[in-house]
Amino acid sequence: MRVIAGTARSINLITPKGFDTRPTTDKYKETLFNCLQSYIGNSVFVDLFAGSGAIGIEALSRGAAKAYFCDNSKEAVNCIKENLNKTRLSDKAVVYKEDVSFFIKNRIKETPDIIFIDPPFKLHLEKDVIPLLDSLKLIGEDTIIVVECDYDAGFDFLDELNLEIFKIKEYKTNKHVFIQKKGI
Repeated sequence: MRVIAGTARSINLITPKGFDTRPTTDKYKETLFNCLQSYIGNSVFVDLFAGSGAIGIEALSRGAAKAYFCDNSKEAVNCIKENLNKTRLSDKAVVYKEDVSFFIKNRIKETPDIIFIDPPFKLHLEKDVIPLLDSLKLIGEDTIIVVECDYDAGFDFLDELNLEIFKIKEYKTNKHVFIQKKGI
């Protein structure tokens, strides 16, 4: 796994050992960032359930001004920090080893431009995380939320939050669901 584009292009990243983390493949990551590229410059990027940090690091490499990383695994957080040091992007990053709900309630002090959510697939935690972000007014008019999930993930709950899906990218084993405020 490597950084695909930007200032840290071609730098290889490490991933946490074991099967608790599913790194996004380079092919899926490239497709994701092709969709996000026009929104990345000078953005505030939030990487939830960050694992290796590859997605947030890719955003920083491509011009995001700041990235928040959150994972509750000590090994994942150590991996993120090592990858940030390798890519020389640590000065633009804030890394937390915390439960995502605690992190959302206590750490994000500005409205993010892009929020990437990649929870364990079968738990469908996006159903808890997105309403929490909404209740704390962390989803701005221009905020883009991207959820990496399995095909079974449902998003019926978005209607009551005044959010809508504006794009879905399907892959062999999963999908990226792009969400924003209705009427944008």
